[in-house]
Amino acid sequence: MDSPSDSYEQTELPYQVRVEKFEGPLDLLLHLIKKNEINIYDIPIALIAQQYLEYIEAMKDLNLNVAGDFLVMAATLLQIKSKMLLPADEAALDEEDGPDPREELVRRLLEYKTYKEAATRLDGQEKMWREIFSREQPPTEPVETDETLLENVSLFDLVDALQGILDRNPGKKLIEIMPDNLTVRERMNVILELLEGKDSVSFVDLFEQTSHRLVVIVTFLAMLELIRLRVARVFQAEAFGPILVSRAFSLVPDPAELDDVDVEWRGT
Repeated sequence: MDSPSDSYEQTELPYQVRVEKFEGPLDLLLHLIKKNEINIYDIPIALIAQQYLEYIEAMKDLNLNVAGDFLVMAATLLQIKSKMLLPADEAALDEEDGPDPREELVRRLLEYKTYKEAATRLDGQEKMWREIFSREQPPTEPVETDETLLENVSLFDLVDALQGILDRNPGKKLIEIMPDNLTVRERMNVILELLEGKDSVSFVDLFEQTSHRLVVIVTFLAMLELIRLRVARVFQAEAFGPILVSRAFSLVPDPAELDDVDVEWRGT
């Protein structure tokens, strides 16, 4: 007889969220550099490559459809790692790639970081100009942008937080009875009910009412769908503070878009 954990591993999740709608491989590398408090000019490539691959595996376990760019970057990291393991005399023969195999990666990261920070500053200036120079108009609901939907929080911050929740769930809890009709759409409704009438709730609170690993994962996918549909947003009220979730200004998701997320799971 299969154990509960074996049963979980064999369960196929038919619904996937494409991660490139949220973040890309350079975002993941910058997240790892920040998380490990690493000097971007002196990246310990073996450590970063290992953690990068662990994140890809974690995202696959969460049924996030990892884009090809993530896999290309994984191959690049492994290639750089292999070059750095070469003896000094052999590495010197490879002159065309420069003295440090990390040089091109660092250049790409710095360039990407510069453009991203510039885009954030321009967005902030645009908001300020709209408030100062806009014509008098009837009050309207603010428009949510990708930056406000994921304010100060990245997809990888959410994966970190979720992994902590999953790690705290004892394996024996997997024997609990699976809810009937477990769908992303049903979990989206549960989240919206939790947010009803509240300014925000803790990210962890979304998972308090269940200890079944599969329900936790489907709830996470449901939250990502609410973010994608601009119905919910996640943010941190202060640096290094808890991740919070609140309703966005679009209070009701488009029924046509919901048709694509009405997928049912069975704990078989």
